[in-house]
Amino acid sequence: MGITAADVKKLRDQTGAGMMDCKKALTESGGDFDKAIEVLRKKGQKLSAKRADREAKEGAVIAKISGNKNNGVVVRLSCETDFVAKGEGFITLANEFADLALKNLPNSVEDLLALSTADGMTIAGKIEEQTGVIGEKLELSAYEKIETAAGEGQVLPYIHMGNKAGVIVAVNLEGPQYEEPAKNVAMQVAAMHPIALDKDGVDSATVEKEIEIGMEVARKEGKPEAMLEKIAQGKLNKFFKERTLLNQNYVKGNKESVQDYLKSVHADLTVTGFKHLKLG
Repeated sequence: MGITAADVKKLRDQTGAGMMDCKKALTESGGDFDKAIEVLRKKGQKLSAKRADREAKEGAVIAKISGNKNNGVVVRLSCETDFVAKGEGFITLANEFADLALKNLPNSVEDLLALSTADGMTIAGKIEEQTGVIGEKLELSAYEKIETAAGEGQVLPYIHMGNKAGVIVAVNLEGPQYEEPAKNVAMQVAAMHPIALDKDGVDSATVEKEIEIGMEVARKEGKPEAMLEKIAQGKLNKFFKERTLLNQNYVKGNKESVQDYLKSVHADLTVTGFKHLKLG
């Protein structure tokens, strides 16, 4: 059968592939649209295999929350170049995946990749198809979520530097009066990169490593052996102040901690969780 320009346009609208690629796929499939899409997917699979060792450090980070503000997700879709990352189609794709994540709240990246898109493909299949369309390695490289129950707080998002980083922050109190403080804390997370909410959230391996480093530094400075552990504990407390969110100096304040800032808004206000993804 003859392949018309309208057929080619229809396939292009469905897949985003180039006009010549669509025409070739339709010709190869004898005009069958489903088979043509499969042809394009196979092309994407082949390209994915060829580019598997490429670095995908550009992309887009999308942060979204549910309408009731109880749940939030952050998704990172990676690609090879900034040119692709800024393209409308790529941003649309990243938002589509984030919407599916928010709707389904999967437990892992693997579970997210198994979800079905609007056209019936899995996200993993869609990524393969779009790899062929775009011509670069694409990777849904990270996903995080926060869930809160009704009446137990709210989640607020923040997207930093044109989708180069995304944060979601959960606070324990609901209401519009707490949205700006939550977003301010989300900006703090993006700027200061805390590793945990407070010292109780820092894993034991990190604590042990910091104590070991502190003792070694003090030893090289010639401090008495009997004082090394005490000195290391002091350095560890400084580490907690610099690297845990609630203890950090609030960047928009005047030497107050993040926790003090929140208490200045409401005595009971605090952060119950945060997630932060960035490119790279």
